[in-house]
Amino acid sequence: MKTLPLIISLALMGATLILSAEDRTTTTSTSTTTTYGSGTITEYSPGSTFVVKESSGPVTYNYGDKVEYVTRAGKAIPEEEIKTRVKVGSPVKVYYKKDGERRLINRVMLDED
Repeated sequence: MKTLPLIISLALMGATLILSAEDRTTTTSTSTTTTYGSGTITEYSPGSTFVVKESSGPVTYNYGDKVEYVTRAGKAIPEEEIKTRVKVGSPVKVYYKKDGERRLINRVMLDED
């Protein structure tokens, strides 16, 4: 009798893990949806061009009103260091909001500590 609740619990946990592994979109309580893409920077010109080579191919991102740059550990990168630390070849995770077909960056996470 104890095995049935255990089996049900394990099945629910497995389904949750599968769903969260495929989900790349987060929604906050104010219904703002933020999605992310990850890959390697192939083109970078501050304020104008940001292209990331992802598994599906190159993706062009546009700059939003405010872009936050952080390390993988969540530490903010000071503005005076951004131009030297963000460069072609850097692995990144780019958080963005959709505006029609445009992807507006609001956060860039560098794959470094």
